Amino acid sequence: MTETENITRTVVKERDLRHAPEKVWRALTQKHLMEEWLMKSDFKPEVGHRFDLEADWGTVSCEVLAVEPHKSLSYSWVAQGLESVVTWTLTETGTGTHLKMEQSGFGSGQDRAYHGARAGWEQFLGRLEEVIAGLDDEDAQ
Repeated sequence: MTETENITRTVVKERDLRHAPEKVWRALTQKHLMEEWLMKSDFKPEVGHRFDLEADWGTVSCEVLAVEPHKSLSYSWVAQGLESVVTWTLTETGTGTHLKMEQSGFGSGQDRAYHGARAGWEQFLGRLEEVIAGLDDEDAQ
């Protein structure tokens, strides 16, 4: 294996949101809210929980790897030959939350998946922002 064959890439998307981390966390971890911006799932924010994300193009098999409420969430993302990890990091700011999403594990031969993820996460994050904006502030302070 040459050095270039061993290179992996990561999709990184960041947003500055005018909402408290607790409110952002709700949209990232409550099943009914996830379905509004991501995909239908049986998600639970518990390490070791296995869940599927279902879309019209297929199923993503996942397992929760790490949970730090209101701060970080990580899960595996396995679909169509791609084995990757999605990590969400929430950092409280003076005006709300800095949200960072990283999907790592794209190999050199996975250009289609990499470019698809770059475009797909832009759409998902746009919908996530709409869902968060529509939440009331109860439990968010």
